[in-house]
Amino acid sequence: MAGGALTQERRFSPRGVLRSAHLQTLLGNLPPARWLICRRAAALLASSEQLLLDCGENVRLQGFLSPAGATALPSGVPDGPGGPGTPGHPGRRIALLLHGWEGSADSSYVLSLGAALLARGFDVLRLNLRDHGETHHLNREIFHSCRLAEVVGATRAVAQRFPEAQLYLAGFSLGGNFMLRVAADAAAPEAIAAAVAISPVLNPAATLAALEQGWPIYRRYFVRRWSRSLRKKQQAWPELPDFTPLLRSADLRAMTAGLVRQCTEFASLEDYLDGYAITGPRLAALRVPASLLLADDDPMIPAADLARLARSPRLAVVRTRHGGHCGFVEHLSRPSYADRFVVEQFELLGQSAASRRTRVG
Repeated sequence: MAGGALTQERRFSPRGVLRSAHLQTLLGNLPPARWLICRRAAALLASSEQLLLDCGENVRLQGFLSPAGATALPSGVPDGPGGPGTPGHPGRRIALLLHGWEGSADSSYVLSLGAALLARGFDVLRLNLRDHGETHHLNREIFHSCRLAEVVGATRAVAQRFPEAQLYLAGFSLGGNFMLRVAADAAAPEAIAAAVAISPVLNPAATLAALEQGWPIYRRYFVRRWSRSLRKKQQAWPELPDFTPLLRSADLRAMTAGLVRQCTEFASLEDYLDGYAITGPRLAALRVPASLLLADDDPMIPAADLARLARSPRLAVVRTRHGGHCGFVEHLSRPSYADRFVVEQFELLGQSAASRRTRVG
């Protein structure tokens, strides 16, 4: 659409070395931050129950459900209207959280957000995409980023299992891309109240180019993680095409093109990348309120592509100067700015959804 989505800027001002986009991007994987996040997420992890969701077409995806309980609000997450124990508190709310490519339900950013939402009275369901975490054995065909139907199917399975609940979707990076596409999909359940994406992939072709031309550590990280994942897939399903020649290339573009050619019906790499882009008209069809948070210094997602998003009255786009990719860290021992943003948006958008349902009723 002409002019792109309407964007607002917010102040996020980390101090000192935390202004570094690369440090913001990597920090959650470093031992001190990872340990602090896991400690903050202790209640989330202790209460997790594994669910295998029937997503249709014989596809199963794994999730981990932590029911809301009496947990203390972590420092940095303000209490407010709609919180647990307050008048007018809404009915059951389930937050479905989705990691990025080659992450998992146990990624640091997922655990950090999950802990913050659990403390706010949300049930938290951390979902693994196909072939992520330890799920390579669950489904024969390999993962690719255009497998939207099964993620929609996962939301439908949750809605059917918990018919009294409202669903709130949040995703990071590729997971944010998926959640926004789910929110625009006609087959998604009516129980979805809102969707929020942190550092979502906008234009996959631009992200691939950024990984190729940017800091080599990111490209090497994804090549290493993806290669390990494909080896696990080959071990679980030996009859699949031999991935060994692709793995030898250790080249992200060549590996992607080869897998597209061997394991998908897309005519070309370009067609495949276009298949999961959310630039252009795709988000014009949003069926629920959605918010998107992106940093100008994200080393993987060019913020310039925000101008290529469709305008939608249901889409709020927020950009900050700093934050890196899925970072937004101000203090190691507290929830991130991204955590607080998601909590704020879920509370706001949830109240709006409740008002709409009341008017309709």
